[in-house]
Formats: sequence, structure tokens, C-alpha cells
Amino acid sequence: MKIAFLGTGLMGTGFVRRLRATGHEVNVWNRSADKARRLEADGAHAFANAADAIAGVDRIHLSLADDASVDAVLEPLASSVPAATWIVDHTTTAVAPTAERAARWQARGRQFVHAPVFMGPANCAEGTGLMLLACTQARHEALLPALQQMTGTVAYLGEDPSRAAAFKLFGNMTLLGFIGVLADVNRLAHALGIGTADAFSLFKHFNPGATLPQRAERIVSADVTQPSFELAMARKDLRLMIEDAARGGVDLYVTPAIARLFDEAIARGQGALDTVVAARIPNP
Repeated sequence: MKIAFLGTGLMGTGFVRRLRATGHEVNVWNRSADKARRLEADGAHAFANAADAIAGVDRIHLSLADDASVDAVLEPLASSVPAATWIVDHTTTAVAPTAERAARWQARGRQFVHAPVFMGPANCAEGTGLMLLACTQARHEALLPALQQMTGTVAYLGEDPSRAAAFKLFGNMTLLGFIGVLADVNRLAHALGIGTADAFSLFKHFNPGATLPQRAERIVSADVTQPSFELAMARKDLRLMIEDAARGGVDLYVTPAIARLFDEAIARGQGALDTVVAARIPNP
């Protein structure tokens, strides 16, 4: 197949190499032209402008920075994209602009789908990881074999084109939240005179991420009246963390926000319930 890839940063470069390895002819374009030209060593064809790169291709893939960059690249091409050519956007974008973009291209009679990924550059090159897809069932079925060549798993999220954008943000919020928590662990360790590597050695034995699916399910549906970790006791532990950090002259960032969340639940009379009750949206 002949494919255009617009945006050859770290992820785009990995995807292009994967597409080449699976036998596709690939045209590439990037705002910084040298990044596109580097892929000529992998057999890609670099173009100075996007309009030339998409000429005669079966699919157009994008991996750009944000909503503004997607529209800045795609909108000038609106009259140049044939109705039969797929537009597959892997960019992490906001929910409402993604829905608007999908509707705009649908009104033009074009096949636009949003397919963001949980894949690092190495995953893109190896064809491993997770790709999200939200589009009509017919488009999902038509694209699935091609997208499966690019990733380990394609998760179909339904026909609402904005859902892939939403679920991508859910995932990235979780991943970035981990970094915030690790930052607080590191800061608390510093306050206690414990080195970063020493503190983080805990996670060779203790994997809190393994409990994430169970905790998420408990938030959704489990009975919180039989606590495995009582909210009031969890709030006490947060107090200990904040106080020990303060004794060492260190401020925590994420932990005080969690404490405020727990305080609000306790103020609602939920202190004796399971900790996950604090994560539920309160009834009005």
C-alpha cells in the first residue's frame, strides 16, 4: 500500500519504520524537513510539502502535537484528499475539537478516524502496544487489519468519534499521575534522609499498579460499607506523610490534594467507608 505519514517526530519515525518493515511504500512530511529526510535511509520518500506527500496514497496517517497542528496541516489539504483515501490521526487531542473535526471531514465525504495510541517510539517501530479507535463499525472493520500491523492491540471504543480522545486522556492522566505520586515519594524520602534509588527499591517488591484494575472496579460497583482500607485511617496516613515531609523542610504536591479530596468525603460522613468512596462523584 502507498501511505503518507505527516509528522515524523519520535513516534512518527517509529511508525514509518514499522510501515516500511511491513512492506508499504511511505511518503513522509514534517515541518522540520530534516526529520523527514532522515527516513530516506529507511526507504521512505521525503517531501517538502504535505500536499505533494499525500498525492496518490491510500492512507494518510498523522502524528502531530495537538489540535491546532492537526487542523493547520489537514485543512489546507481538504480539496486534495480523495474520498477513498483514509485519514488516520494518532495525535493526542481534546475531546470536543476531535468530535468537531470528525464531523467536518464527514460532511466533506472523507474518511477521517481518530486512533491515538499508548505506544512509545520503540513500540511504534516494533508494532507493539495499544491503539484506540472510535468510528463506525464499518470503518473499524475495514481498517482493523492495517492498524493491527502497526500495534499489538486495537481497542474499539464505539462509534462516537470523540471517545478515543477521551480514553486517551484518561490513560495519560493516570500515567502522569503516577509521576506526580513518585515525585512526592521522592520528596518525602529526601525529607527523611533516604536516597531516591533506595526509596524506589520498594517497587521491586511492591507493585501498586497491579491493584489499579481492582480499585477501579471497586469505585464503579463494589460495596464500600465493608472497607478493606477505611477512609479515615487513610487520611491519617496522608497526615503522617505531610507532617514528616514538613519536618524535613519539604513540601509535597500531590499528597495534599488527595488529602483535600478525602477531607471532603469525611465531611460528607463517609469516614468509616472504604477509601475508594472518595473517588466517587457525590450525589447532588
